[in-house]
Amino acid sequence: MSATPHQPTVTEREARQVAEAAREQGWQKPSFAKELFLGRFRLDLIHPHPLPADEDTLRGEEFLAKLRDFCETKIDSARIEREARIPDETITGLKELGALGMKIDTKYGGLGLTQVYYNKALALVGSVNPALGALLSAHQSIGVPQPLKLFGTQEQRDTFLPRCARTDISAFLLTEPDVGSDPARLATTAVRDGDDYILDGVKLWTTNGVVADLLVVMARVPKSEAGKGGITAFVVEASSEGVTVENRNAFMGLRGLENGVTRFHRVRVPAANRIGPEGAGLKIALTTLNTGRLSLPAMCAGAGKWCLKIAREWTSVREQWGKPVAFHEAVGAKISFIAATTFALEAVLDLSSQMADENRNDIRIEAALAKLYGSEMACLMADELVQIRGGRGFETAASLAARGERAVPAEQVLRDLRINRIFEGSTEIMHLLIAREAVDAHLSVAGDLIDPDKSLSEKAKAGANAGVFYAKWLPKLVAGAGRIPGSYGEFRHEVDLSTHLRYVERSSRKLARSTFYAMSRWQGRMETKQGFLGRIVDIGAELFAMSAACVRAELLRTQGEHGREAYQLADAFCRQSRIRVEELFGRLWSNTDDIDRKVVKGVLSGTYTWLEEGVLDPSGDGPWIADATPGASTRENVHRPIR
Repeated sequence: MSATPHQPTVTEREARQVAEAAREQGWQKPSFAKELFLGRFRLDLIHPHPLPADEDTLRGEEFLAKLRDFCETKIDSARIEREARIPDETITGLKELGALGMKIDTKYGGLGLTQVYYNKALALVGSVNPALGALLSAHQSIGVPQPLKLFGTQEQRDTFLPRCARTDISAFLLTEPDVGSDPARLATTAVRDGDDYILDGVKLWTTNGVVADLLVVMARVPKSEAGKGGITAFVVEASSEGVTVENRNAFMGLRGLENGVTRFHRVRVPAANRIGPEGAGLKIALTTLNTGRLSLPAMCAGAGKWCLKIAREWTSVREQWGKPVAFHEAVGAKISFIAATTFALEAVLDLSSQMADENRNDIRIEAALAKLYGSEMACLMADELVQIRGGRGFETAASLAARGERAVPAEQVLRDLRINRIFEGSTEIMHLLIAREAVDAHLSVAGDLIDPDKSLSEKAKAGANAGVFYAKWLPKLVAGAGRIPGSYGEFRHEVDLSTHLRYVERSSRKLARSTFYAMSRWQGRMETKQGFLGRIVDIGAELFAMSAACVRAELLRTQGEHGREAYQLADAFCRQSRIRVEELFGRLWSNTDDIDRKVVKGVLSGTYTWLEEGVLDPSGDGPWIADATPGASTRENVHRPIR
């Protein structure tokens, strides 16, 4: 589709340059996942499992107790699903509880919870109704509080954070009708006019946008004498003249989500509301998401816990052929998968969150892996629960209740979880993002060799540097602790987890070798091999999850809290994960990627249109992408702040 007149025309190379410039370039702190992709299994970075301070635990547990009581007594999930709206009194109650300020420092009126307890709170709320979890997450994880915490001025924090902590809901606005994961084509503009910027454009899928009081808006600032321009972040008052919420969007799940289309027409934004310098908007967004992404796996882990509870209760009472269905192997395998995967997801979440709190490690890859893995596995668990429940899994909770059975919303959870594979970076985009970070060391030393814009002298210098790096690195991929039978002996008890950690170490080296072979084979075309890169990342995600599961099991054993059972769950998960890893390794080199590309060309050229005959398309008329030409709104403003 060609660009509309108001939208920048951007080449593939230019788009990549914009994305690359927004990346955090250096690695100032160690990263377990980065080392894992390089074939270096640094167990010392995650074991012994880091723990929160006693005072943080006390504060967190006190709030969780209040939140649990509120969720049990004040939230009617069935009503939210029925009316497709969160009641105002529910949101007001969460405000009074302090839930809007969970991550905001106490000096600004927030609760000052750690990432660990913030995520536990999201898992709890999300288990009652995922739309509520999405509201709180969008407000604090990517809305106004987090970017101001990281990049705001003291005046901005003093002005906005107290509001966000208690009364004002915030939203993050980046996506546009024709701009998703390619922000180089961003069309919303902010033009400097004295002490203000004039904002014009349309933003799509603005979670919380319908009820928000404050907005973080990404807009393109033209280059001028006053600044270098570029994509820039602003805090915008949602009540400003010229801001119109034109539509409240409806989705297959998260029916209570206050997500809309927001139009800006000549909106005046004080320059004092600009976050960071001009051109820093994408970097601010990506850095905010480094920890912000952990909110989604938090709710995925919570969903896994709920799926396990329902599976246990249902399969123990539902009998077929003389025994509970749980003891039929076909069903039992699904229950084992849900239990083991839930244990692993919580392990990944707690480990990543605690590392974020300690700030000793760079967790940009860990958080991305947690989001990727959590969203994919939670959907699988919910799908298996629906299958276990059979026809009742497909039936709505309201229908079950109407005919006198327990109102179990299994189909709703499946619908609600599906968006997590798209929210805050789709699975496909997460594969590419993580793959870029995973090969960063290689591109740092050898990137100029495959860059067509580099001179021969620059390529020669890169070749020399690469020779030195690989001469030291490659020999280390031949052997390691994974080949020594006694390695990781502290994980050998009634159940032996040391064998799984040795497998992770060996597989980490194999993963690094595979990446190197691929770079040698495809060189500059490596970035087009998205199928290969996706499998590389998926292997890394499984290895990270196995590591986290083993480390968590050992922590629980040393604490005397279900240690034996934790070892059993970790063992089951690692055995299941190893089967998936072996399949992924096989598919690195034996796959249908080439024939798939040929089929795609045939589909788009019309070669197979005969295959589409015999059906009717019930879709309505209209353009594939709505017109987003800047200008005054002609629609009713459906913005409804909650006070």
